[in-house]
Order: sequence, then C-alpha cells, then structure tokens
Amino acid sequence: MSLEIRQLLRPAAAPAPATEIPGPGDAGFAQAFADLLVAEDLVDAAAIARARRAAEAASERLDLVMVKLGLISESDLCFAYASYCRLPVVGGDGLPDQPVLVDRLKLPFLKANRLLPISFDGRRLLIATADPFVGEQAKAISYMLEVPVDLALITPAEIERALRTLYHDAGAEAHADVAEAAASVGDEGSEYDIERLRDIANEAPVIRLVNQIISKAVERGASDVHIEPGRDAVAVRYRIDGFLQQDRIVPANLRAALTTRIKIMARLDIAERRLPHDGRIKTAVRGTEIDIRVSTLPTVFGESIVMRILDRTRVELDFTKLGLHSETQEKLHRLMSLPNGIVLATGPTGSGKTTTLYTALKNLNRPELKLFTVEDPIEYQLSGINQIQVQPQIGLDFPTALRSILRQDPDIVMIGEIRDLETARIAIQASLTGHLVFSTLHTNSAIAAIARLIDIGLERYLLASTVSGVMAQRLVRKLCPACSRPHSASERMHGKFKLAASGGAFDLSNSREPVGCESCAGTGYRGRTTISELLMVDDGIREAIGRRSQDQRLIEQLARATGFRSLYEDGLVKIGAGETTLEEVLRVTRAS
Repeated sequence: MSLEIRQLLRPAAAPAPATEIPGPGDAGFAQAFADLLVAEDLVDAAAIARARRAAEAASERLDLVMVKLGLISESDLCFAYASYCRLPVVGGDGLPDQPVLVDRLKLPFLKANRLLPISFDGRRLLIATADPFVGEQAKAISYMLEVPVDLALITPAEIERALRTLYHDAGAEAHADVAEAAASVGDEGSEYDIERLRDIANEAPVIRLVNQIISKAVERGASDVHIEPGRDAVAVRYRIDGFLQQDRIVPANLRAALTTRIKIMARLDIAERRLPHDGRIKTAVRGTEIDIRVSTLPTVFGESIVMRILDRTRVELDFTKLGLHSETQEKLHRLMSLPNGIVLATGPTGSGKTTTLYTALKNLNRPELKLFTVEDPIEYQLSGINQIQVQPQIGLDFPTALRSILRQDPDIVMIGEIRDLETARIAIQASLTGHLVFSTLHTNSAIAAIARLIDIGLERYLLASTVSGVMAQRLVRKLCPACSRPHSASERMHGKFKLAASGGAFDLSNSREPVGCESCAGTGYRGRTTISELLMVDDGIREAIGRRSQDQRLIEQLARATGFRSLYEDGLVKIGAGETTLEEVLRVTRAS
C-alpha cells in the first residue's frame, strides 16, 4: 500500500504531546515501537528479536537498526512512525513547488537534519521530517522564527529528491562528504601501512562516502559502479541502461582509503594490491537487500574497481516483462517442454542471457523435477533450485561440477557458459542421456552458435542430434514514456526502412523519438528491453548441420521458412511499436 493511500485512510490528527509516547531515549521505546510494528503486520516477532539484539549490541535505536538490517523498508517505517507519533504523511502532490522561507532556513541545516519546509501561512510553519524525534530542531526553528512549528513525515528518498529539486543541489552533499573524507585522510604522499589504511577506511567520512556511492547507484538504477583511479583524481561512473555516466571526481589522496573501504566490505585482502581480486558485498539500501559483485584490477595509478549491483527487486523473471514477443515465448515454451536436448542463449556480456535462462528455470521449477545450475558467479539465488558456484582454485571447475551433477539424477541442468571442448562434451553427454540442458555462448547471432561449437571441436553429428534451439539477444534502451514524441520524420523512415520479410513489411509510421526530461535524466530513455532471434532446430536444419558445408546462409534460409526473424528485424518491430529507436537497434545489431 502506498504512503499516499495510507495517508488518505488515516484520519488527520494533531501531533501528540511528547509525554504521551516513549521516545528513543526512554526505556519503553523499543518495546512500544516493536509492539506497533507487529500489530501493523509490518515485521514479525522473530525479526523484532533479531533487531533488538543487534540494537543492544551496537547501542543504536531499534528503528534505525531494522532499516540497516533490511528488515523493514523506509516507506513502511515512515508509515509506522506516522501511526506511532500520530503525524500526517506528505509526499507527491503535497510537496511545495518552491522553497519555503529559503532566506531563513538554509540548505546545509535542512540537509544535516533531514528537514523540508512544506508550507508557511504567516502564522504556522509545517515541516516534513524523515525522523519524527527531532523535537530540539523543531524548537530551535520555532524560537528563531517566533512561530509554532508543526511536523509531518516523509520518506528519506522523497526528502532527498525534494531538496535536490527545490534547491538545485544535486551534488553539494556528495562534495561535502568528499571534502570531509579528504580532510580526514590528509595527503596520501607515501605508501600507507596496513593498519593505518584499515583505520582510515573505517573512519566515518570514508564510510559515508562509499555508502553514498552505492546508495545513489541503486536509486538511479545503475547496473555497475566504476571507480577508476587517475594521476590526479579518482573518477566514479555509473552504468545506467548500458551507458556510462560520470557521477563525481574524488581527490587523489582518497584513492587508498576508498579502495580499502570497498575491499574491507567485500572481505578481500587489503594488503595485496598487485593482483586482481573478486569478492561480494551484501548490504541494504533503503531497506532493500542488495548483492554487489566486486572486481579489482591493479593499474598504474592504483586499483580499478567495478561493482556489479544485483538488485533482485529490479529483476522480474517473466518473459513478457523481459520484452520477448508472444511468438518467441511460445517457441521457448516448446523448447522447455522437451524431455532432453540443448537450448542455448547467445550474445555479448551484459545482453541478458543469464536472466533469460533464469526465467526459463523459474517456469520449469516444479516439485516433480530436480534442477541444477553450475555458474561463475551465481548472480541470483533461486528457491528450489540446486545452484553450484564454480571454484577453480580448489579444482571445482565446470567439467568437474557437471560430472558430479550427472550422478545426482537431475532432470534439468543449466551451465553458466560453455567455454571449452570438455564442458561442451559433457553437455552433449547429459543431453544424450535424457537431460534438458541450458547454457550460454558468446556469439553474435543464433546461427553463428553452430559454427562456434564446431570450431570448439564438437562433431557435427553430435550437434545435429542434441541442439534443439538457440536464441541470440541484445538489450536496447526503451524510450522514456514521459517525454517521447512521435518521430518528426516517421513517414520518411517508413519509406526508407520498410523491409520485406516473411511475406510482410514492418510498419514504422508509429515510431517515436527521444526528447529528455527530469524522469530520464535528460537522456530520453528509461529502462531496457530485449530484442532477440530464435533458431528452432528442425529436421531440415539438423540435416544441414550434419553436412560438411558450414554455409550459414543455407541454415538461415531453412530457418526463415519456419518464421525465423533476425535481431535487426525484431528491433524494427519494437521501433514500430514506439518502444525504442532505430539508432538503438543499429547500435546493438550493427546492421546497415
């Protein structure tokens, strides 16, 4: 239930006197607030007990600890505050269009105390806060302005967004934290000893800087954070919808502290800076649990770090939401219903192959079937599926894991990637012995996957008898629904790019073009969708694969006879539906 709906359902009430309810400094606060959370069915008793133990150990407030542990979202906590303190909630249309009393209530004070002036009628001031227990700040404002101050509640995300929008201060907080962190570190100068590095990385300004980098990446929907050391500074960039965007520049004397803090969070060896490292971070952002895959690589100016953000709440394992057409979905379900065979997903890194296979496994995950995956790394944990993490350093590589899996009587096996002949042979063996096998390959097209497997060293007759289908895919940016407009040259595009295929033509007269607005950060695009081509291997194609000739054009002709559509053509369909643009399709398909 949204905050706006909850606000409408709750009768308006004046703020309760502080003496009526225990505050955070009172002995009964933790129990009273915990009782309310359970009564409102926001958190169960087991989670409350866990949070209370953590709060007591850390000497922190129960409510704040619960958010840090990811036991409650910040929006639900805002609702709980409203019920506990009997305060109204503001958000959305309730926010002001212009700053209130901007000459008296300065931005640094508002940001430091997470306060947002909402309205002032000359007699009373209404202020929204993310924390209702701000009595001293409210009294100070009331004393300074000589007017009564009323409180309302707002989520932290809303208050930060409003401060950025109203006060045009997108980067001030980041710069202040960077300056404070740099001041605490001083001049890097010579090499740090390990204990000194650890101490600096655990100082509050550095911790706050790293947490802010991660939180902002999650809020903006970034898939990766790139921290790139240079001679004079460290660049922080986010990959959003497949494109890197500059976020901030961190002073060079923070380089070691920033790197060390991230390595500590990922449980990596901070003393070893000459070799690459891989690790993971589990953290909570806005009450949502986030997995982060960390990769470090030594460069001439320090360790370059890439953090891959795995936010389960943003990944919906549904073929329709991934952007696959109904015809493609129907063919995929036919492949998924086979008792054995090999189904491949191909494309470059970051094209969504693993997500597509996860979606297939989710659809196949039934009590009567036993499913195994072998991955490097495991990106998302799927309930009811046995997932194995490859660990080459102890000898658990793909072939070793697959041999052991086949002795576990599986029905369906997913191999993260076919990288070599040995892995490919075991996949073939699994298929021939009655297993349905899913895997990925790095090829540019579905038909090229056949040639790639032959190049690896697989015999043609084995490929012809086991491969059932190959889907190639790419991710293209979707037009922002808030600002896209009909293409100014749609009729010209319609005439120029009409493409006859399968007896029809692609109607691009309804194509749209990007504009750019606040909701898409001025790019004109928001989110991504999939374009794909699916090769169904029938008897005719099996016969062509078994021949000595590697003529891909023959296989494509046979596939088109059964409705095959290329990546480029699938992209044209999405252009015609107003989902994306010709530039995006050409960018990922390189079609001329």
